[in-house]
Amino acid sequence: MNMSRRQALRAAVLTAAGATLGACALGQDGRPSGKGAAPAAAAPGGWRMPAESYPHRLTYMSWPTRRIWGPYIAGVREDIARIARVIAEFEPVVLLADRRDVKAARRACGSGVEVAPIPVNDLWIRDTGPSFVLGGPGRIAGIDLNFNGWGGKQIHDRDGRVAREILADERVERIQAPIVGEGGAIEADGQGTLMATESSLVNANRNPGKSREDIEDALKDLCGATTVLWVNGIKGHDITDCHIDALARFTEPGVVVMSTPAEDAPWAGVYDQAHDVLSKAVDARGKRLEIVELPEPAAIGRRGEEFLAGYVNYYVINGAVVMPRFGDRKADADALSIVRDLYPDRRVVQVAVDTLGEGGGGIHCSTQQMPERA
Repeated sequence: MNMSRRQALRAAVLTAAGATLGACALGQDGRPSGKGAAPAAAAPGGWRMPAESYPHRLTYMSWPTRRIWGPYIAGVREDIARIARVIAEFEPVVLLADRRDVKAARRACGSGVEVAPIPVNDLWIRDTGPSFVLGGPGRIAGIDLNFNGWGGKQIHDRDGRVAREILADERVERIQAPIVGEGGAIEADGQGTLMATESSLVNANRNPGKSREDIEDALKDLCGATTVLWVNGIKGHDITDCHIDALARFTEPGVVVMSTPAEDAPWAGVYDQAHDVLSKAVDARGKRLEIVELPEPAAIGRRGEEFLAGYVNYYVINGAVVMPRFGDRKADADALSIVRDLYPDRRVVQVAVDTLGEGGGGIHCSTQQMPERA
């Protein structure tokens, strides 16, 4: 049977990525140790959200539109194309783009990136796309978190349909969440623990009338979690109302890396509160968390108030980690060293994302993984 263009492209990328992964040491389960542990078993008939380090089938991205980015469109498209080309060295990339932008996106990203003609408003597919969960053998589904433009702050007539468009295209089961949220608002360790910020989810602009307990129950059911670790965050200081993926990430079960600002930085209070909570927290396995500091850069020149200057918004892919570079040579080098220590079996690649950062997001915000079926 002849393969479709999409299947052929993915097969070629996976073959190339396999050569890279072949050099990784094998773990006790026979998987390359750099690819992450298997997710905890799903409850009977239920779903379980794997950690980002679990093997990916592919990465989704989205092509920015002039309608949103205006005079910054050239720079941000260069950033997105650069990220897509790096990821495509390790795993397939499917980039969503409006039909009128498909040719430009293909030219910018190259033949190693598939461009799918699906209408979008903006590039933040971590928030607009589906968050995938696994069930029993061969079962996968995508959670549609009912994206509403971060509480009505931005146009989302197209982005509000991105999750269902992707799932229909892939013929993957769609789970419509009983709450409103975004993928960047939750962080999973793959073993039953989630982290989340109250400011984003327990917010009348997304979930009016719902308590933290209501939202927690929904997250546990959707993601197969037994423990949700809440930090306060802060409302209104950025478009997301403070997503967890710009603050704290699981590097493995029991280990959290935190974006650490200077003491006088605007986000210092948010960090202090989150650090206090997480350093005392117990995960789903009953273990206290180890906290690793990842200092933010300082000498990065003049940036806008919304600029996301944090290394923790990196993205874990098959055999690698893609993280930002901001131009503060010492801070960039220190951050690279820390992330290499956290992911010793993966190649760590730094990418300049200056325009992307001006939009208040980063590499993780602009990507969304589809995991391999269990």
